[in-house]
Amino acid sequence: MKIKISDNVLLIAGKDRGKSGKVIRVDQKRKKIAVEKLNLITKHIKKTKTSKGDKVRYETFFDVSNAMILCPHCSKPARVEYKTEGKTKSRICKLCKESVDQKFDSSAIKSKKTKKQS
Repeated sequence: MKIKISDNVLLIAGKDRGKSGKVIRVDQKRKKIAVEKLNLITKHIKKTKTSKGDKVRYETFFDVSNAMILCPHCSKPARVEYKTEGKTKSRICKLCKESVDQKFDSSAIKSKKTKKQS
């Protein structure tokens, strides 16, 4: 799948067509993504003796074909191609030919994992 977590995408179909947001969850098996503050669903929680009833809003998945990645360089929705250089594989914007991949700080990820293990 060409869209990954923390990519900015533009929805091209559905009830939120034309809106953009950041990808927060990816289901590669079903080819679906969830975008921050888009495709919101309201779930009603029934009251019990100990807790109050509530309405919870959360993001749900939609098909990856309904979204296009927003290039961080040209800020336009674009298709993505892959380019391999040696052993590295990177995603390239078809419009501006710049890399779409974002550099991650691996130390931040490692620190989160060590906190969970403790």
